[in-house]
Amino acid sequence: MTLRTLSLLVASTLLAACVRPGPPRVPTLPPEPIARKAPEKDYERPLPPGVHALRKITDPADMPNLSAGLGDVAGLRASVQRSLHYLAKPSSQQFFPVSGISHAQVVRSLELMDELLAQQSGDPLALAAELRRRFDVYTTIGCDDKGTVLFTGYYTPIFQASRERSGEYQFPLHRLPEGHRKDPITGKTLGLARADGSVDPDYPTREELIDSPLLAGKELVYLKTPFEAYVIGVQGSAILELRDGSRLEVGYAGTNGKPYASLGRALVKAGKLKPTELNLKRMIEYFQAHPEDFEPLAAANQRYVFFQESAGGPFGCLNEKVTRLRSIATDKSIFPRGSLCFLKARLPVASGIYQGFVCDQDAGGAIRAPGRCDVYMGIGEDAGRDAGRTLAEGRLYYLIAKDEELYAFGK
Repeated sequence: MTLRTLSLLVASTLLAACVRPGPPRVPTLPPEPIARKAPEKDYERPLPPGVHALRKITDPADMPNLSAGLGDVAGLRASVQRSLHYLAKPSSQQFFPVSGISHAQVVRSLELMDELLAQQSGDPLALAAELRRRFDVYTTIGCDDKGTVLFTGYYTPIFQASRERSGEYQFPLHRLPEGHRKDPITGKTLGLARADGSVDPDYPTREELIDSPLLAGKELVYLKTPFEAYVIGVQGSAILELRDGSRLEVGYAGTNGKPYASLGRALVKAGKLKPTELNLKRMIEYFQAHPEDFEPLAAANQRYVFFQESAGGPFGCLNEKVTRLRSIATDKSIFPRGSLCFLKARLPVASGIYQGFVCDQDAGGAIRAPGRCDVYMGIGEDAGRDAGRTLAEGRLYYLIAKDEELYAFGK
């Protein structure tokens, strides 16, 4: 796409990839007693002016257990290489420094991790000791200045589709309209071109676009329900099974630049679903039973997402392929993109607390604060179930090579 230059999105509502969390109580990490209600927190609290999103850990007692969560080393190395591929592009340097971290620091950190993984003997304790010796560990300040991060999940759905409108296939995904203008580097929507060549920044809203001639002839494919088309817009990519038996991968091409509003939140506010029912499966079931409710509830969302054919993905906002449980989406205005990270949270893919190394390779429309992070869960129904069940507090750490590692390599 860029699976999340869209900045895609959902969280606990429209599945976990970026919708802002609603009222449900979020499970906290030990030693928080399970019986105690978790305190209400503003996970979307913006970064205070003049404050970095990352803070170096100096107390050894605060260090995460880096020997845990290596898991699929091949998958981790592939993710590291994709970050390095992105950072080798000269255009990537314009986004640094961020939170006090330079482009050279992130590159060397990834190179060093790849070297250590290639040399590692299978002893996680030895590798962890080497990481502690050669890396500084930073923690995000989180939503409360104590490092608390709300983790949600996102994924790539698989739906049936048709290239032509016919029968039950009536709900389109659209290509970019004529005159769409965006920043060639960041992908940020600038507006629509006027006849005189200037750009009108007041892009039509989702509702206005649907009722306008701007999208006529820009239909890419047709889905069976408007909710399926909406889900693809939220996730930013999809694999589509076409009527001739072939598969088509579609990815994010751009948006109208308008703000995103959660359909899941609208369902809860309208009393249609309980907060505990907010997952993809339940929402699909609801709109299958009540199709007439979709458009009135979706009308509050002004954002509209455009698509393109996109083989070889799904891709994150770095235009690099994202990897299941090895790629995360964060606020790219405050976190160093491509970085090597370590997360600790209660995810549905593990019994108890999941710990693992990841790379920061994506962004999300509702991931706009130091207290939010989206974890990529993969492709298909099982991944969608995991994404929809992901809603937990945890910790997110950034591993940055120590200064002497940079000096040794002339960085």
